[in-house]
Amino acid sequence: MNTAHRNIRPEIRQLDEACANRIAAGEVVERPASAVKELVENALDAGATRIDVSYGDGGKTLIRVRDDGHGMAPDDLPLALSRHATSKIDGTDLLNIRSFGFRGEALPSLGAVGRLIITSRTQGGDGASITVNGGRMGQVRPDAAQHGTLVELRDLFHATPARLKFMRSERAEAQAIADVVKRLAMAEPYVSFTLSDVSNDAPRQIFRADAAQGALFDALEDRMAAILGREFTDNAIRIDAERDGLHLTGLAGLPTYSRGAAVAQYLFVNGRPVRDKLLIGALRAAYMDFLSRDRHPVAALFISCAPDLVDVNVHPAKSEVRFRDPGLARGLVVSGLRHGLANAGHRASSTVAGAMLGAMQPQSAPPVPYQHAPYQMDRPSAQARAASYQLQAPFQMDDAPAAFWSGADTISARHDAPDTVAPVPDDAPLGAARAQLHQNYIVAQTARGMVIVDQHAAHERLVYERLKRQRAENGVAAQALLIPEIVELPDADAAQLLALSDDLAALGLVIDAFGGGAIVVRETPALLGAVDARALIRDILDELADLGKSQSLQARIDAVLSRMACHGSVRSGRAMRLEEMNALLREMEATPHSGQCNHGRPTYVELGLDDIEKLFGRK
Repeated sequence: MNTAHRNIRPEIRQLDEACANRIAAGEVVERPASAVKELVENALDAGATRIDVSYGDGGKTLIRVRDDGHGMAPDDLPLALSRHATSKIDGTDLLNIRSFGFRGEALPSLGAVGRLIITSRTQGGDGASITVNGGRMGQVRPDAAQHGTLVELRDLFHATPARLKFMRSERAEAQAIADVVKRLAMAEPYVSFTLSDVSNDAPRQIFRADAAQGALFDALEDRMAAILGREFTDNAIRIDAERDGLHLTGLAGLPTYSRGAAVAQYLFVNGRPVRDKLLIGALRAAYMDFLSRDRHPVAALFISCAPDLVDVNVHPAKSEVRFRDPGLARGLVVSGLRHGLANAGHRASSTVAGAMLGAMQPQSAPPVPYQHAPYQMDRPSAQARAASYQLQAPFQMDDAPAAFWSGADTISARHDAPDTVAPVPDDAPLGAARAQLHQNYIVAQTARGMVIVDQHAAHERLVYERLKRQRAENGVAAQALLIPEIVELPDADAAQLLALSDDLAALGLVIDAFGGGAIVVRETPALLGAVDARALIRDILDELADLGKSQSLQARIDAVLSRMACHGSVRSGRAMRLEEMNALLREMEATPHSGQCNHGRPTYVELGLDDIEKLFGRK
């Protein structure tokens, strides 16, 4: 920097209102979708029961939002366009916020960067309109408006052309607008929404959701079916949990109904759509035991609580929140989802059957010879491997019928012996076993059709659940290190770990203070075998920094238990007797999460009689 210029004392000056509004708009209005979000939230705060949104050229040239809410009187219009003017709070308590908006920045910000026209009329009052162009406000004029408010924003960012260079394609901006409208429509199932593209002479309706009727969960399922498709609601479970003033509701997809990316996770706090790292981490932790790392759950979850338990005044965009007790919110999501998934029992997603039916359609290509190559995981440590073999000879799963476990190691030798099979009830969900194909797939007949079970995947989940029960009852065995390992850490990190020492000890990791910020690792989980204690400590600290709570150690232990279950389960290629197959089906019905294996794949496929008849052209 030039020395002469550095010696010149800069003058402090007051920015004019137009410049201040444009600066504020930079935080509130990032793109056309941000403008739509602010206007639709204003409509919801006004008590609207119907909201119509239109846009042109991805929102760059036109955004129009019409509602049937309370409306505004002519004298209120200029005040509504003043910064920090709002009807939603009185300013005395920023923790008691019960509306979407409360800052009083949206309308003046939009007027500062575009051409804004507001037309409004209250019930029984006179209609009026006002225009703002680049921050310059016009006069209030009478208008024969219908009840409610119409906001029309044209040429967004014409007053700040530099922002136009950072906008994406019209298609991308239109997709972002649709995403915003759909998220708000999820939060308000009793409000009707329409979204239209009016870029051309022939307007095109992009989205429509009529106001739902009935009880909350029925209304929510109707709205989710309109937005995410009936396939989601058919393969989702209802979540309803409450703890210490926080109430969690919503729909969560079955583990077998998952996605390859985290693109279908919708989180709401007091009806406000949020993208909160804490809640996303809790959602991931809840499904950790059921999905592989490359699969992601589908869910729409709503947390409601008293306004003073959550701070929404974190960022002008209001997409982030801060709970008074973050651990409580996270624990509610994890426990609520896991309880709901457990109640789903052996249920698997119906999409699995659909995929199977598609694969069974006649093909012109010649059939591919069958190649037996079942998925097997890497072998665990020697100690874990020895424990897994104990699960196979003979099988000893808790509460399983004796026929299933007795003599399982000599199945092949006795396979030709006559079967004496106990009758199976017609209403058994997974039916009665009829055959075994390729020594891996159990075919069962149900009252409504048939079920095909992957015997290895199914028993793998059953063994895994048993191992987890044993861990919960007896804890995780620890092995003492011959030479305790000293790990140097910053004082704050060491204190954070030592505060969790009891929790870590329950998982087999025993640590103590060593002085000067260092800790000493004395014992590690025996199931992990030889472990790099320093790397393990670093992983735990990284996860604590990212999520506020670490699942790293438990995830490693669960991974070992999963491998043990894989090696301790009925192998592919092993013949099973009929009573053993039926015992496996009954155990699946009685065991939570048995609809998917430890890696998130389905353990069985169910085909209805109608589907089977369609395959043969009988329907």
